[in-house]
Amino acid sequence: MQKKELPYYFLIFTTITGLILLPFAIVKRPFKDWIIVYLVSFIGNYFADQYLVSKGYLKYKEKLFPKYKIHLPFDFIHYPLMLLYYNQWTLNSNFAGMILKLFPFLIPQIALETLAAKSTRLITWRKGWTWYHSLISLLFKLLICRSIIGLIRVINKRNISLN
Repeated sequence: MQKKELPYYFLIFTTITGLILLPFAIVKRPFKDWIIVYLVSFIGNYFADQYLVSKGYLKYKEKLFPKYKIHLPFDFIHYPLMLLYYNQWTLNSNFAGMILKLFPFLIPQIALETLAAKSTRLITWRKGWTWYHSLISLLFKLLICRSIIGLIRVINKRNISLN
């Protein structure tokens, strides 16, 4: 196996793993909340990624779907899956708990992205983009999406099937 092929197989492996885990994250009670979380996360991440790529901050040289400029598996599978598990873990957490529970999701994600940017062709950071820009943007996206589902729960009079 050539060194160049390894990132491609990594993308295939992580995408298949994400596809296998996704139904387990969505098909839980309250099902409606997790569908909303999934939709909000992939729509929001799609537009954020589209913006960052179009402005030249990020470039994905090696993709599973070369026709698209963005990283579709991350936008539609990996990030939504991470957000679903984060939302489920913080379902009954206070604000401090939600902040502390961000780090088990953020640290591995940023470490993998940094490794990919430095030693593979999967992602290229440009125009001064660095790991801390990724960290801050991911942190804000997770908190915004978590706030949206929290607001939906408040509007729904806290009808939560899980305690």
